[in-house]
Amino acid sequence: MIASPRPSPDPAVVLTKATLRAAEQLGLSNADLAAVIGVSEATVSRLKSSGRPIGPSTKEGELALMLIRVFRSLDPLIGGDDSKRKNWMGSYNKALLGSPNQLIHKADGLVRTLSYLDGMRAAS
Repeated sequence: MIASPRPSPDPAVVLTKATLRAAEQLGLSNADLAAVIGVSEATVSRLKSSGRPIGPSTKEGELALMLIRVFRSLDPLIGGDDSKRKNWMGSYNKALLGSPNQLIHKADGLVRTLSYLDGMRAAS
């Protein structure tokens, strides 16, 4: 008996699911996620309900990948604790000069937050 190869998952579907999960884990609302990846709130609703995928090579895909990296960089620093994660996102950070959940609404704030977290992980 020869095993048939599994079809490879669609990268857009994987990215969409990972983005929605990261946003949920970071405590982001639909409006927050829409601002971060540069789409409307209605589009975020479609991402959640109808399975509209985020294309990895699109601008929203690039921003979504960065949001996932923020989650993946923060998670080990706080030990996977949901309340600590949401608290960190909502608290003022002296090094970033703002709260991460507001800074990530703009691309430069998303990049700064990610760079800060990557630096913190490298130091630990």
